[in-house]
Amino acid sequence: MLANLRLPEILLIIAVIFLLFGAKKLPDMARSLGKSARILKSEAKAMKKESEAERTADAGTASQAPADAAQQAPRTIQAAPGDVASSRPVAEPNRTNQS
Repeated sequence: MLANLRLPEILLIIAVIFLLFGAKKLPDMARSLGKSARILKSEAKAMKKESEAERTADAGTASQAPADAAQQAPRTIQAAPGDVASSRPVAEPNRTNQS
């Protein structure tokens, strides 16, 4: 879609942007766009390194015995019914019966 734009159309778009935002805001917008692009690029590199590290770690743990995996399995802890925000138990009439 963008490949079909010719020079007059591109100039018109630039003129409209210039009129909407003004000469004072355009450098700030370009600067913030550049910062956003750098942040996005660095985050993408970090995610790629992280996934590569997980792959190598998974390859190393896959060769362990299944008994070791059972011992390392996370335990689930069920919370008691209550008001999480105040840490007080919920009154019995407010609880619903699931029979």
